[in-house]
Amino acid sequence: MKYLFLIGSLLISHHCNALTALSVSQVAPGIYLHVSKNYWPDKANHGEIANIGFIVGDKCVAVIDTGGSPQQGIALRAAIKQTTSLPVCYVINTHVHPDHIYGNIAFKQPGVQFVGHYKLARAMASRGDHYLSRAEELLAIHVNQNNIIPPDLQVRDTMTLNLGNRELLLTAHPAAHTDNDLSVYDKTSNSLWLADLLFQEHIPVVDGSIKGWLAELDKLEKSHYTLVIPGHGHLVKDWPAAMQPEKAYLQNLRNEIRGMIKQGKTLEQAVNQVGTSVENHWQLFDEFHRRNVTTAFAELEWED
Repeated sequence: MKYLFLIGSLLISHHCNALTALSVSQVAPGIYLHVSKNYWPDKANHGEIANIGFIVGDKCVAVIDTGGSPQQGIALRAAIKQTTSLPVCYVINTHVHPDHIYGNIAFKQPGVQFVGHYKLARAMASRGDHYLSRAEELLAIHVNQNNIIPPDLQVRDTMTLNLGNRELLLTAHPAAHTDNDLSVYDKTSNSLWLADLLFQEHIPVVDGSIKGWLAELDKLEKSHYTLVIPGHGHLVKDWPAAMQPEKAYLQNLRNEIRGMIKQGKTLEQAVNQVGTSVENHWQLFDEFHRRNVTTAFAELEWED
């Protein structure tokens, strides 16, 4: 096996062409990560805003999320080729959001199996047309139905993938960030690729269940990991301390909304009042917080 043991990045590119590799760093032996900045997806960044990367075993490579555009997927594929001569055997999509799946098409070839939560295919089918219809306008990228690739292997509870002397444990989570969240645990390095179940600096985005998300964090908090990779934000080496800001934000959101519902307050009142005290604690607060309140209010309004 040939690794290029790099401390820095390979070749740096933003909106890349087929001949330029995406910047990746080796964050643990055989684990390569591209860390994106916390941007709102737009025409300037083409939706290339999520942390993506790959894990190398003795026999093959598993890609974990492929990026926010077909071009970023191509650039990620180039980075893999510069890192190892081993083939890609799995592409793991951690959930349905476009910034994690639009690069899939770059890896659609014989011998590659796409892997996802058992609810991912349904989410792709229900959201795909809407995502595709807005991509040109919002992101200035060209995508069609071929870019929405559902999983060949669906994870209902857990699934183990062997890359050759390297086992990955995939876990399908109940509704949390979305209703199709998948995490990837690498036994070799005791690393957890948590994707958008964990946000750092970037405000958490509730597109599933706030109660379910908090329940999953309670479970994850009980385990020790050497390294945790979030979907957005910096690499985590102080788990579970690093998850506490996210947990506190979600708890506060839940508690304040419950209080307002008991007082007979409306959704409009909640959107204008809930969580305003932490506005300066999170990047992209204005872009996502009101949506979070709306989503959480709709869930909590009907709880027993």
